Amino acid sequence: MPELSPDTAFAILEMARVLDSKVEETDPRSASNPSDDNGVDGLEARASDPTRLELTSAIQDLNEDEQLDLIALIWIGRGDFTLAQWEEARQSARDIGRARLPRYVAEIPLVSDYLDDALSQLGFSLEDYLAAH
Repeated sequence: MPELSPDTAFAILEMARVLDSKVEETDPRSASNPSDDNGVDGLEARASDPTRLELTSAIQDLNEDEQLDLIALIWIGRGDFTLAQWEEARQSARDIGRARLPRYVAEIPLVSDYLDDALSQLGFSLEDYLAAH
């Protein structure tokens, strides 16, 4: 099954969950500082968002097999594939391309939920991960 360790998958899930909780940017040309806007900009998803950069960096640091596993898990959690179709999902993930993959993952709405669901199907629990870390 996956080469991607459950701990690594859950760490990525946690980063993605923070990114998933952000809303679309309301004023992209805002030049105010956080104290002027009551910190609202911190709740908005931006291309330069540190959370997004941390997530994409973590995904870039994965080797190719781990990246394919990550995409397969996301697609299984989303219902595009089943666990029985693991190899097919990994093979299809190759079409994304290594360079584009981090941005692809960061742009999937609810990606953290899909990862959580797939890991649960494999018998891993977010609660157990959080309790251990």
